[in-house]
Amino acid sequence: MYAIIGLGNPGREFENTKHNIGFITIDRIAESHGIAVKKLKHKALVGEGVIGGEKVMLVKPQTYMNLSGESVASIQRYFDIDPENLIVIYDDVDIAMGSLRIRKSGSAGTHNGMRSIIYQLNTDGFPRIRIGIGGDRGRIPLRDYVLGGFSKNEVERMEPAILKAADAAVSIVENGLDFAMNRYNG
Repeated sequence: MYAIIGLGNPGREFENTKHNIGFITIDRIAESHGIAVKKLKHKALVGEGVIGGEKVMLVKPQTYMNLSGESVASIQRYFDIDPENLIVIYDDVDIAMGSLRIRKSGSAGTHNGMRSIIYQLNTDGFPRIRIGIGGDRGRIPLRDYVLGGFSKNEVERMEPAILKAADAAVSIVENGLDFAMNRYNG
C-alpha cells in the first residue's frame, strides 16, 4: 500500500495559497484516477483507490501544516505502511517557482510541515516531491508569502508544475522512485 500525502492547511481561506500546493496536487491525482478524497480519518481527508495495480491512499492532513506529522504518523502506523511507500508532496520556497525536485530522503529544510512529519515518524527515509514556490518576495515576510495566493503570471507557471508533480507521484507508484527521479527531476 502507498500513501500519497499532500501538505496544506484546511479551510477556505487557505484554499489557493502557495502553502497548499500539496492539497492542490492531491486533488489533481484524485480527479485523474476517480478517487474521492472525502472521508475524515486519522485527522485527514482521505480517499482510497488503485493506481498501477497498487492500493493507494490519497491524504490531505487537516491538522494545519505545522502538525502534519500527527496525521501522517497515525496513518503510517495504523496501516503499517513502509516509510518508503509514503510519498509527501509539498511547497518549497527555497527552489524556483514551478520547479520540481524529488528526493528519497533528507532533512526538512525550512518547512515546518516536513519537520513535524520527520519528528513524528522518527525517520526522514521517505520520498518527497517538492514543488518550488520561490521567487522574488521582496520584503514580504515568509509567513505572508506562503499563505498568499498566486498572481495570474504565477498560476501560469505553477499549473504545469502541479500536473508534473501529480504525474511524478503516480510514476513512483507505477515505476519506482528511481525511475520517477530520473524522469521528473531537473
